[in-house]
Amino acid sequence: MSGTAGKGGPWLSVVGIGEDGLAGLSAEACRRLDAAEVIVGGRRHLALVPPSRAFRVVWTAPILQAVRDLARYRGRPTVVLASGDPLWYGVGRLVLRVFAREEVALIPHLSSFQLACARLGWPLEETVTTTVHGRPVARLRRAYAPGARILALTDGEEGPARIAAMLCADGYADARVHVLAHLGGPREAHWSGTAQEARDGRFAELNLVGLELPDDPARPPPPRTPGLPEALFAHDGTLTKAEVRAAALAALAPRPGELLWDVGAGCGSVAVEWLRITPRGRAVAVERDPGRAALIRRNAERLGVPELVVIEGGAPAALPAEPAPDAVFVGGGLTTPGLLETCAERLRPGGRLVAHAVTAEGEARLLAFLEARGGELVRQTVSRITGVGGRRLWRSLAPVTRLLWVRPP
Repeated sequence: MSGTAGKGGPWLSVVGIGEDGLAGLSAEACRRLDAAEVIVGGRRHLALVPPSRAFRVVWTAPILQAVRDLARYRGRPTVVLASGDPLWYGVGRLVLRVFAREEVALIPHLSSFQLACARLGWPLEETVTTTVHGRPVARLRRAYAPGARILALTDGEEGPARIAAMLCADGYADARVHVLAHLGGPREAHWSGTAQEARDGRFAELNLVGLELPDDPARPPPPRTPGLPEALFAHDGTLTKAEVRAAALAALAPRPGELLWDVGAGCGSVAVEWLRITPRGRAVAVERDPGRAALIRRNAERLGVPELVVIEGGAPAALPAEPAPDAVFVGGGLTTPGLLETCAERLRPGGRLVAHAVTAEGEARLLAFLEARGGELVRQTVSRITGVGGRRLWRSLAPVTRLLWVRPP
């Protein structure tokens, strides 16, 4: 893309602004606003800036297309107004996705997270920061921990009540809830109470919610380590056992931001755990049985990963066209002709394919793949102690044969 507008540097400036308007802006931000021929933002942001000679553009939906439309102003000094820090759950990320870095200047303001921590006296580095603006509140469940402090951007006056209702349903009615509204401006307000009290509350539309979970060992949330107990999942018996699942996730070797396909997903336990342990991870669960697909959605919601994409259909026909996955787990449908080969070909270079077999027919497929393409096979046997007639004995689960294949660069 083309570069900058003359000697003034980038033609497109993304300027963070707070509730205090121009008074809180740096000299550099004010200079760019004064020089702007075009100012773009939401109605609330535009109202914080006095009228000038600049042409004003109000954001329209979808926001990504609205960002792409900024290209029509290329070469003219243009300012995009954003809340607080544009690169902290702000529009700055989308702007940099569309335009080359050298075209864009980024001028941050204090973020609402920083202001909230200052008001509450919470060290920012010890606080979980996230957003449920336009996203399911269930994603907060992955941050549950004894004594956890969580800050979440919401999407309106009913946002705090929805969060509080979820906390009550999850057994945290006594959690402390803080609703901070219009931070940094003349209308700033701070409400505090329990989740039980917040559930029926109504608050200002522009708000941020702070949560303090009780440090109660009697209410431990699900751990973040792989191999969650089977009892945490809704399932119909089609479930990768905890010990085997932990080993499979280790073989899948998740890295931040990577994409997993969970093929023949059953109740989705592998995909759910992938998202819980992988920062910025993405996952798609492919399952042909509608009842099991419903279980996958239920488990994703309950365990804090509602962003899990569920595709109902049989693989390989139902596999997504793009993007290419970084890892594929095949837990069901292994004997489907061409399934393993298709998954292998669709992987990114360096991607990992892990497949499980519990039947002789499935194991034969893994052996044939191993002979054709290489990889490694491991057989895992798990025994659990159980009580029978007042005595204890070991019972072995069905052995699982695991294939690991890495696509060459």
